[in-house]
Amino acid sequence: MQKKTLFVTPPFTQLNTPYPATAYLKGFLNTLGRTSYQADLGIDVILALFSSKGLKRLFSDLESSDAELTDNSFRIYSLRDEYIRTIDPVIRFLKNANPTLAHSICDRSYLPEAGRFQQLEDMDWAFGTMGIHDKARHLATLYLEDLGDLIQEAVDPHFGFSRYAERLGRSATSFDEMEEALEVPDTLLSKTLTEILEQKIQKYNPDIVCISVPFPGNLYGGFKCGQYLKRHYPDIKVVMGGGFANTELRSLKESRVFNYIDFVCLDDGEAPLLSLLEYLDGEREIAHLKRVYARVNGEVIYHNGAKEKDVPQRDTGTPDYSDLPLHDYLSVIEIVNPMHRLWSDGRWNKLTLAHGCYWGKCSFCDISLDYIRRYEPMTAALLCDRIEEIIEQTQQNGFHFVDEAAPPALLRDLALEIVRRKLTVVWWTNIRFEKNFTHDLCLLLKASGCIAISGGLEVASDRLLERMKKGVTVAQVARVADAFTQAGIMVHAYLMYGFPTQTTQETIDSLEMVRQLFQQGIVQSGFWHRFAMTAHSPVGMHPEGFDVMRLSPEDGKFANNDLEHTDPLGADHDLFGEGLKKSLFNYMHGVCLDFPLSRWFDFKVPPTSISPKYIEKSISELPDSVVRPNALVTWLGSLPELSVFEERRGKKIYEIAELVFYNKTKEWAIETDTAIGEWLVEIMPKLLITNAEPYSLEKLKDDFGSAGLGSFDVFVNSRVWKELKDGGLLIL
Repeated sequence: MQKKTLFVTPPFTQLNTPYPATAYLKGFLNTLGRTSYQADLGIDVILALFSSKGLKRLFSDLESSDAELTDNSFRIYSLRDEYIRTIDPVIRFLKNANPTLAHSICDRSYLPEAGRFQQLEDMDWAFGTMGIHDKARHLATLYLEDLGDLIQEAVDPHFGFSRYAERLGRSATSFDEMEEALEVPDTLLSKTLTEILEQKIQKYNPDIVCISVPFPGNLYGGFKCGQYLKRHYPDIKVVMGGGFANTELRSLKESRVFNYIDFVCLDDGEAPLLSLLEYLDGEREIAHLKRVYARVNGEVIYHNGAKEKDVPQRDTGTPDYSDLPLHDYLSVIEIVNPMHRLWSDGRWNKLTLAHGCYWGKCSFCDISLDYIRRYEPMTAALLCDRIEEIIEQTQQNGFHFVDEAAPPALLRDLALEIVRRKLTVVWWTNIRFEKNFTHDLCLLLKASGCIAISGGLEVASDRLLERMKKGVTVAQVARVADAFTQAGIMVHAYLMYGFPTQTTQETIDSLEMVRQLFQQGIVQSGFWHRFAMTAHSPVGMHPEGFDVMRLSPEDGKFANNDLEHTDPLGADHDLFGEGLKKSLFNYMHGVCLDFPLSRWFDFKVPPTSISPKYIEKSISELPDSVVRPNALVTWLGSLPELSVFEERRGKKIYEIAELVFYNKTKEWAIETDTAIGEWLVEIMPKLLITNAEPYSLEKLKDDFGSAGLGSFDVFVNSRVWKELKDGGLLIL
C-alpha cells in the first residue's frame, strides 16, 4: 500500500501568505496519484497564540512565573484584560473579515498601546497618504508587535513573527547549541507548536512527514517537530529539505541530526522525494536514493546512486494549495519600506517561471548550486495554464513569481499570453536591470498586471559591478528603472555594501548614485545589506581572486555556508551600515535629498566624486535604437473608427482621414492622409494583442511597402507613428 505524506512548513516565514515549497511538492505527488497533505504550522501557531484563549494561557503562565518584567512588558501584562478582549476582533480584521473595525482602531481608543506605538510620533508623514483601512492595519500591526515583544522577553527569547530561533540556524558549524536548545523544557511557544503538530497527525495519519526548512529562522521549529515525532511516533519517517538544507547542509557529517529526523534531501525535492517514497515502499535500494543523507550504523552517508535525472519543470505539476487556511492569513502593514509592505500585505500565490538563473554569473551569488546553475524555462502557455488552475483553486489573483531573475523574453511571452487569455492577474517579480527591459516591454508587463519589480543594483559603482559580473552599468540600471517607473511599475533596488575591495570613496559615490535615483523618482524602494561571503559563490570558492582572505575555520560537521573574511584593500565596512540605512529611509520618503552625504555619518568621509546630474543625464540618453528585425508589433488599444473629410489649404482641397480611438478613460484621434488612414484601419486588426499569431516588424514594413505608401523609415519617424506609439503600439 502506498504511503501517505504530510508536508509541513515549521514556524515562521510570513503572516500573509504560505511559503510555496509544500504546495509545489504536493502538486508533484498529485501527478503520480500519491496521497499527500500539507500544513503551515507557522500561521497555525500564530493564530493559536494570538487569540483570546492563547492570551489567557500566556498571561496565566506569566502570573505563576517569577520572571522580572521590564516596564514595557509590565504595562502589557497590566492591560491583559484589554488585550484578551480585543485580540479576536483584531485578528479577524487583519484577515480582512472584519473591515468596519478600522474606524474604532483609528480613533486610538480601542487598542491598548505599549512601546511600539511610540514610533508613531515619527510617522505622522505616512498617515497623510494612508487610507483609514491601511492606517488601522498599521496600528493593529504595532499592537501585535507589542505582544510579540512581551513573548520574546518573558516567554521565549527565540520568538519573531517571521523567524524562530534564527540565530541558532545562522552559520551553525557545530550542532551543540541547537541540540542544547532542543533539549531544554518546552516553552508556551514550542508546546503550542507540538500540540498543533499532534492535531495534524491525528487528522491525516501520515506515514511520512516532510519538513521544509527554507530559512535559518525555520530550522529550530523543524527540529522541534522532528523531535516530537521521533518521541511519540517512531514509525513515522521524518524527512528534512528546503532552502536551508540546500545551502547549509551540503557537507553534513553530524550524526546527532538524525536523532531528530531520518533523512535530509538536497536541491529540487521532486526526484529525491520520489526515490525516498519508492525506497520506503520497498521498491528501491537505499544506495539508489537521489541526493539523500541518512544515518547508517551511526555514520552519516550521502546516497546519490539514482540513475534518474531531475523532474523537468513541465512535469512537476501545478502547485496545490489545498489544506492550507488561505483565508486565515494576516495582512499586516509595515510602512517603512514600500516593497516590504507589498511583501507582507495581501495573499500572493507563489509560482516559478523558470528553474535557475538565465544569467548565472554574479560572483557573490551561489551560482555553483543546482537551484541557480541549472536554467530551465517553461513555456508561457504552460505557465498560464498553471496560473488559471491556481486562481480557480485559491480564488486569488495575486502572484509573486519567485525566480532568481525573471527572463525578459519569457516575461514578454507570458504577458502576451495573459492579455490574450483576458486573465486578471496582479503580479510582481525579481529581475536583472538589463537593457532588454525596454520602455515598450515595461508597458506590456504593466498591461498584463505587473505592479512592482525588485532588482539588484548592488554596489552602484561600475568598477565593482564589473567585478561582480553583474553585466550591467549604473547608467543602464537608471534607464531600465526609468522605463519601469514610466510604465507605472514600482521599482525596488537591492543594494549592497562591503563587496571585496570596495573603498570609502566608492561607498560614498554609491550612496550618491542611490540619492540621485530617488531624487529622479525612478526608484521608489530600496534596502541595503552587508555583503556576505558564501561557500558556494565564486568569491567564497576563490577568495584570492577577489583580494580577500577567508578567516573561517575548517568546515564543521553541521551547517556550512557563511564565511568570515578580511578585506585588506577595502574600507572598514562596518562603519557605514547605520548611515546608509538611515539615509535610505529618508530618501524613500522624499526627504533630506538635499542633505550633504557627510551628514549621515559620525566620522569624516570624502565628498562624492559623482556629478550631481549623473543619473539625470543617464536617463536622458536614449538607449541604442537598433530594433531586431524579428521584433513583434502589437496594439494594446481598441480598433479605430475611420472618417474622411475634406480640408481646404489655400486653393487646394485635400482629403484627410481621421481615426478616432477609445480607451478606458478617454477618446483621442489621429489625422493623416487617406491612404495611410485606410491602410491603418486594414492592418490594425492584425496587430491586436489578443491575436494568437504575433505580427513581426519586418512583415509590417513589407505590408507598408506593398501598399505603395513610400518609405517605412520615414513613416516610423512621423507624427502619426509617434501618436500610435503613445496610444499603445508596442515594438517588442
